[in-house]
Amino acid sequence: MSEPEQPKLTLLFVDDEASILSSLRRLFRQHGYNILTAESGAQGLEVLEKETVDLVVSDMRMPEMDGAKFLEEVRLRWPHVVRILLTGYADVTSTIAAINRGEIYRYIAKPWDDNDIVLTVREALEHKRLESENLRLLALTQRQNEELKELNASLEQKVAERTAELRQTLASLDQAHKELKKGFMATVRIFSGLIELRGGKLAGHSRRVAEHARDLARALGLDEAEQQDVFLAALLHDIGKISLPDALLERPFTALSPQEKVDFMRHPVRGQQVLMGVEQLMGAGRLIRHHHESMDGSGYPDRLAGLAIPMGARILAVANDYDALQMGTLILQALGPSQALEFIVRNRGHRYDPRVVDAFKDILREDISGMPERGAGASVLRSAAEEDSLIARRRFRSVPMTSDRLKEGMVLSRDLMHHEGYLLLSQGHRLDESLIKQLKEIEVIGERPLTVHIRIEERS
Repeated sequence: MSEPEQPKLTLLFVDDEASILSSLRRLFRQHGYNILTAESGAQGLEVLEKETVDLVVSDMRMPEMDGAKFLEEVRLRWPHVVRILLTGYADVTSTIAAINRGEIYRYIAKPWDDNDIVLTVREALEHKRLESENLRLLALTQRQNEELKELNASLEQKVAERTAELRQTLASLDQAHKELKKGFMATVRIFSGLIELRGGKLAGHSRRVAEHARDLARALGLDEAEQQDVFLAALLHDIGKISLPDALLERPFTALSPQEKVDFMRHPVRGQQVLMGVEQLMGAGRLIRHHHESMDGSGYPDRLAGLAIPMGARILAVANDYDALQMGTLILQALGPSQALEFIVRNRGHRYDPRVVDAFKDILREDISGMPERGAGASVLRSAAEEDSLIARRRFRSVPMTSDRLKEGMVLSRDLMHHEGYLLLSQGHRLDESLIKQLKEIEVIGERPLTVHIRIEERS
């Protein structure tokens, strides 16, 4: 793209000799200037009043108004016009007067050299352009300095006002965040309470599991966000059970029919699906999905094993089963707190993460001390230490039996595990007629016989 064409500059030549004006016109027209002429100072002033002129070249000796007087008048009325004087060698005194009074740019002696006079005019016009540009830039700089001065004068006030606005905004956002978080937690607790509204064994279960899970997460050094996910997952871990019938929820898992077990085992996935639409609960949903996985890979729904199970889910598994054992919703009998902990410890490394189990033992050590046992089988259960002591005093052997050989009063010498990897009865449990009947039904449903190890005292 070509640059815009610059406007032609206008030169005014003033001389009382027509031949000189003609020579100057011919010389400068070929250099692209607009040429104006005047034969006297008075005529030159008339031209300046009508035309825009960039440079004046005036002869010194003219009748009525000499060059010095003419250029002085030009300086007074059109100071931006560049002034050059043509003078002879004999006009030194008049030239000095013109320099002083007219403030001419330069004087040129007659007769002139064409190249010199053209170069002098060109330099004079360039000098004028530079002066004009300098004046423009100076004015621009001064204006910008004034604006900057005004800006600096009000900057502190503006900064203070803006800072106050930001603080107020941040305070409002912080309050809004607190209110939002408060409302969010209230909503989570409402969801958590939906399953408990059905009463029965599930009443209070989620709250107790959440408290234990939160304590475990802190003890194991999880960061704040991870602790939050564990707590939320614990409160909502049973939300996938909402669609299950009451009769199924009230019975131990080991007593369910195969189809009922299939339905029940879908609840972790349902729970995650329910929460998928809430971004803040996606992490908790992942923990809910995997809180029934086992360290040995025998759990569900994805049969994850070991460290593939999220730490939060491993924490939730311990906290959930500890409470479920006491409610009687995990195995065929309800255990007391210490027996529930013994169950957790016995399955350390098999069902539960050893690190989580050890931390849970430390947390419960003082709580378990002096706590009364509860559950139907509490009176017939002994701790592992008591069993070892009993065996040390009396000689027993472990005899494997099928269900048709079982009799009321027999005591298990080992944990009785279902072929799917779930505990049916714990070591030391005393059989009664109802339990023997349930075990036979489990054999029929599972189409696989159970081997029950019974403790038999050896007679000396």
